Amino acid sequence: MSDPWLTIIGLGADGHAGLSDASRVALDTAEIIFGGPRHLELVGAGSRGREWPVPLKIDPVLAEKSRKVVVLASGDPFWFGAGGSLSAHLSSGEWVSHPAPSTFALAASRLGWRLEEAICLGLHAAPFERLVPVLARGVRAICLLRDGAAVTALADWLVTKGFGASHVTVLESLGGPSERIRAATAEGFDIADAAYPVAVAIAAEGAAGLPRASGLPDELFASDGVMTKRPVRALTLSALAPGPGEVLWDLGAGSGSVAVEWCLAAAGARAEAVESRADRAANVRANATAFGIGHRLKVTEADWPAALADLPKPDAVFIGGGANSARIETVWTAMPEGSRLVVNAVTIESEALLARYHAEKGGSLMRIEIASAAPLGRLRGWEPARPVVQWSVTR
Repeated sequence: MSDPWLTIIGLGADGHAGLSDASRVALDTAEIIFGGPRHLELVGAGSRGREWPVPLKIDPVLAEKSRKVVVLASGDPFWFGAGGSLSAHLSSGEWVSHPAPSTFALAASRLGWRLEEAICLGLHAAPFERLVPVLARGVRAICLLRDGAAVTALADWLVTKGFGASHVTVLESLGGPSERIRAATAEGFDIADAAYPVAVAIAAEGAAGLPRASGLPDELFASDGVMTKRPVRALTLSALAPGPGEVLWDLGAGSGSVAVEWCLAAAGARAEAVESRADRAANVRANATAFGIGHRLKVTEADWPAALADLPKPDAVFIGGGANSARIETVWTAMPEGSRLVVNAVTIESEALLARYHAEKGGSLMRIEIASAAPLGRLRGWEPARPVVQWSVTR
């Protein structure tokens, strides 16, 4: 990095006073300075200042490669900041970064929290539902918010989700002369004048949160009744074996319950749900939103054999119903070596089909028979569900 054209500077609420010598030199020699209005004012950018476009785009920065450019970001530019977005489009010699303490670090230091044990989320432009997979009784979370109105909205959201007893700390302008820290419970929240930049620290109390095991209760999902039910879903997720960052094809997704649990099971796991019926595709989208994984679960409304060519290569594929020989062959051809296929069947004909493929291609063939207790006159008896045959194999 002998002569980088771009310097990414982390800026605290104390502005110019908190900058390192290297950051000051970069600012002094910059021809153009990009940042939010508050950032530009804090460093006195003057006529060299360029406000970020809204919504945020990095193209204006990349267009200035022939000049000396500074980009200002809050705190650590590579923690929910612009740093990662910019560096992804640059070579290592084009940029240098001078981070400041992140808002997360400042908030933890004010509260006395171990930062490594806290959930840290940037919710400037993301829905509060991103908290759904991680929030539970005893969890501590620090969230960056876009403005004061979002603080009140978050407290209201916590109440609706059963976390009304949570302790909520509002932290404004950390590290600057206008720093202010106030606390309340979510259900008794009365802080109406919070000002940006603002973070909210949540010490969660109340609801237990989502279970960590596969097989969430069926009633948590929007569905028309066509879905992989809880016990079979748990066994299906076990066979699919989700891993961090892996991609699932959920073909004939129904409610998308398998795709949802795939995304919840591993960090960064993504799913491509394909569903031909518009009403069921709408349920998949609703479930993705409700579980806070809409950014990781994509829905394609189509008959799935025709959609495969446009999907990213999968690490695992699930066919929940409607499988026939032509469709299985289409999927098998599209799957890369080492990927996993799981097919569930409930009819005699599809059961025979899976038995044939098991003989040809190997893998595991399992018959799942489950019965639940139900009233039988004045007593109780076992009420069996339809048997499910599951074939799982690695390509």
